[in-house]
Amino acid sequence: MDSSTLPTLTDTLTTAFSQPMDGIQRLFHGRGKCVVGLEQITVDHLADNLLISLFKEPSDDFLHALLEAVKRWVDENIWGQHPIQAILLQHRSRDKSPTECLWGEYREPCIAEEKGLKFKLDLMKNQNCGLFLDMLNGRQWVREHSKDKRVLNLFSYTCGFSVAALDGSADCVINFDMAKSVLNRGRENHQLNGLPLDKVKFFAHDILKSWGKIRKYGPYDLIIIDPPSFQKGSFAVTKDYQKILRRLPDLLSKTGQVLACVNDPSLSSQFLIDEMATAAPELSFQERLANPEVFTDIDSEQALKALIFQKQ
Repeated sequence: MDSSTLPTLTDTLTTAFSQPMDGIQRLFHGRGKCVVGLEQITVDHLADNLLISLFKEPSDDFLHALLEAVKRWVDENIWGQHPIQAILLQHRSRDKSPTECLWGEYREPCIAEEKGLKFKLDLMKNQNCGLFLDMLNGRQWVREHSKDKRVLNLFSYTCGFSVAALDGSADCVINFDMAKSVLNRGRENHQLNGLPLDKVKFFAHDILKSWGKIRKYGPYDLIIIDPPSFQKGSFAVTKDYQKILRRLPDLLSKTGQVLACVNDPSLSSQFLIDEMATAAPELSFQERLANPEVFTDIDSEQALKALIFQKQ
């Protein structure tokens, strides 16, 4: 990380704050490697908080320059009409990704809004805040393609897709994730948005060992698969994705759709297209969803890949 490039970061944030914005929004995505010297830093606007994340341990000089830049942001009030109550710094390269408050006062609960939908976030406790911002267009696509559909949401995390589907008038949504805690947060997110809980189910199960229960609530008109790249002891994309894909033809309705995702920078879109062709040839690739503009990557295949498939 190069402290001489921090003025570029300041200019980017100033421009972002001069425009209308949602309460959940990435403002700077250095991870896309489009700005030399700032490849290991991101900045997110989360409710009334600014979260700076460092993905590599900074030098003392860089950290000092960053803290000086933050002071100037406060003095110059670069957020203008978008007041900020706290500026947080997260060290993603350190054990447990600790987060500190650099300025202001962080207050809980943190409830942020994305395209009219509300989500409860944790900014001081976990590595991830509770919503993956690069999946904005995926959630919107689900919202627009869920009317009257039965939806299966695999690796549901805090159920952002489920919230979007029910807001889009889905008939029902079945959520599966191994972690009960994130499903509890998902239930809270549904309640925040006034969504009917009688149309949604939450199962804290290992997906690869739960096909009987998954089949019980099918067939599904839309299946969402957004797995971690690697989860120790439970899932590895290159080894286990095909185990899910080969089940899809029997789980889908006659014209069912699948939103399948890969976020491993070492795997391209073609990996998933080829895996689907081998495991479930009845499904044809339709399109890749565009990522939000702020997530532009010097190599688009290293960014999130969200692909739509259709049963023929």
